[in-house]
Amino acid sequence: MKKLINDPQNVVPETLAGFEAVYADYVKVYYDEDDNPYVVRADAPVAGKVALVSGGGSGHEPLHAGYVGMGMLDAAVPGAVFTSPSPGPILEATKAVNAGAGVLHIVKNYTGDVQNFEIAAEDAADEGIEVKAIVVDDDVAVQDSLWTTGRRGVAGTVLLEKIVGAAAQAGKNLDECLALAEKVNGQVRSMGVALTACTVPHAGKPSFDLPDDEIEVGIGIHGEPGRRREKYTSADAITDELIKPVLDDLKAPAGSQVLLFVNGMGGTPESELYIVYKHAREVVESYGLSVARSLVGNYITSLEMQGCSVTVLLLDDELTGYWDAPVDTPAMKK
Repeated sequence: MKKLINDPQNVVPETLAGFEAVYADYVKVYYDEDDNPYVVRADAPVAGKVALVSGGGSGHEPLHAGYVGMGMLDAAVPGAVFTSPSPGPILEATKAVNAGAGVLHIVKNYTGDVQNFEIAAEDAADEGIEVKAIVVDDDVAVQDSLWTTGRRGVAGTVLLEKIVGAAAQAGKNLDECLALAEKVNGQVRSMGVALTACTVPHAGKPSFDLPDDEIEVGIGIHGEPGRRREKYTSADAITDELIKPVLDDLKAPAGSQVLLFVNGMGGTPESELYIVYKHAREVVESYGLSVARSLVGNYITSLEMQGCSVTVLLLDDELTGYWDAPVDTPAMKK
């Protein structure tokens, strides 16, 4: 293993220290009494605003800390690499950003995340804070995975955080923000592929074995198994295996407008992501759909894994308006 790290056990706190030093105008990093970190918007709590809190295992940067700021999240809670944060820092983050209008937890559908956010929400309720939650489950690859009951939450989380973050910034109340989050989750689908495995720092070896001439179709963001392994072919053939199941599951009516999102897993050059996007767009249009908005880049990664995911969000005027709204965070600006 060759990584630009010091002690594998200190990867997360050293990452956060560097992150805070770069983006001190955006975020502040705090630690709870058990020395667990949470990242808070520098101007939090924002008076009268519904606060958005998300989190999960580290290793998916810029998710979630990179999206803390105006128009997206009010706080993010990073666990150890590929490990859910405990309820303690989730509760502290919730308290830190609560401005009296309630807090929405945005939770990717992984068992540890769901359980720990639920516990934190119950503890927050005991302290008089109203908390509601959306569980994101946009991955069409598999119904149940090693770490989930039901579909996994993956790249659609980024789109949901942006859209609901804009609504919260515009002054929507907690029930309205939750309803919008449920709408986005119902209209977004994703699927990913791995060309290589990734290496968790404290493990010191690849998270799974993948021969040089094979790919894993339908991979999860922690390296969980997908639908199948097969021989590597070409970018267009691989893109077909991602985008067609996404579109078939979404069932968007012909003539609809969509947002097409090609996300890198951390180790894929942008040039390759644009090749995937080109063909994915052609397939989307062959289904009679119009690509009204696009996003390409590394937005939810899996350490240094080579591969990508493809996400399609069915748009309407409301979602498009919130997608286009201003945002100013370390990792997303408009």
